[in-house]
Amino acid sequence: MALDTQQLQLIEQRVANDAPNAVVAYLLWFFLGLLGGHRFYLGRAGSGIVILLLTIFVIGLFISIPWVLIDAFLIPGMMRQKRDEIRQRLMTEMMALGGAGAAAAATGPTASTGDTPSAAVAPQA
Repeated sequence: MALDTQQLQLIEQRVANDAPNAVVAYLLWFFLGLLGGHRFYLGRAGSGIVILLLTIFVIGLFISIPWVLIDAFLIPGMMRQKRDEIRQRLMTEMMALGGAGAAAAATGPTASTGDTPSAAVAPQA
């Protein structure tokens, strides 16, 4: 089953909301780069731990400093990959749910009630 235009728009809206922010990623890189902060933020905890450990052991600074400097150029690609992962997950969920329930699931909880839009119907008299 193919997704219609409205469902694709909902997915793109969620991707825009859930994806990491470039400004935050670069601020973390600048201030916490040698501790791997930007990598943790971008969902790469394994390499973040490696950078953190290399920095703790001073001899590892010869490896972690160039690694962090190169990361400045790799951050856009990491962000693109994270957005693609989010998009793929949402499309899979949408196709698994199918129909009208998929649109409600894609929008997530509403701000006022915390319920999903499909559950926020008026009570019957």
